[in-house]
Amino acid sequence: MVVKVYGSIRAACPQRVLVCLIEKGIEFEVVHVDLDKGEQKQPQFLLLQPFGQVPVVEDGDFRLFESRAIVRYYAAKYADQGPDLLGTTLEEKALVDQWLEVEAHNFNDLCFNIMFNLVILPRMGKTGDIALAHICEQKLEKVLDVYETRLSKSTYLAGDKFTLADLTLLPGIEHLIEGAKLGHLISDRKYVNAWWKKISSRPSWKKLKELVK
Repeated sequence: MVVKVYGSIRAACPQRVLVCLIEKGIEFEVVHVDLDKGEQKQPQFLLLQPFGQVPVVEDGDFRLFESRAIVRYYAAKYADQGPDLLGTTLEEKALVDQWLEVEAHNFNDLCFNIMFNLVILPRMGKTGDIALAHICEQKLEKVLDVYETRLSKSTYLAGDKFTLADLTLLPGIEHLIEGAKLGHLISDRKYVNAWWKKISSRPSWKKLKELVK
């Protein structure tokens, strides 16, 4: 059964879901939601997602929103298909969850505010809050320093293999590099940079980038 993914293929949260589906070899269809026109805030879409955010997935009669919940769901549902993205032991799974939480609570909001003020608002012909973006960049430096320390001791964030802990960061970092032109945040950190080169060269991410084009 084809999974329907409601959202914009260019937006970070839908991309998180799509790259997970590609990793797992799950067939999907993107139902485009025009974020620039505010379609996610329209009454029809709010029936799918009451907070007016993307993505939403429909898998037969099952509907789910929140990208991190979605990737956890598919990584578990198709645990025997494609790479193991959750970990196998209790300890491995706990580490994946730990770094997923770090991304959600320490990385994501800073990344969003940078993108919103430096890229999204200017694209809409509006002026972003440059001072706020700079403050967020400084805070993000400290978060990336934590990643640097971790990756100096571990090939991937949760251990020796690629998991959701790494996958969930792919869209945000790509947007920082390509959209906000802040690639130095990654390249200036030896271990983060080496890790980024590994995860961004995965066939799933390359395939998604081709779909975006």
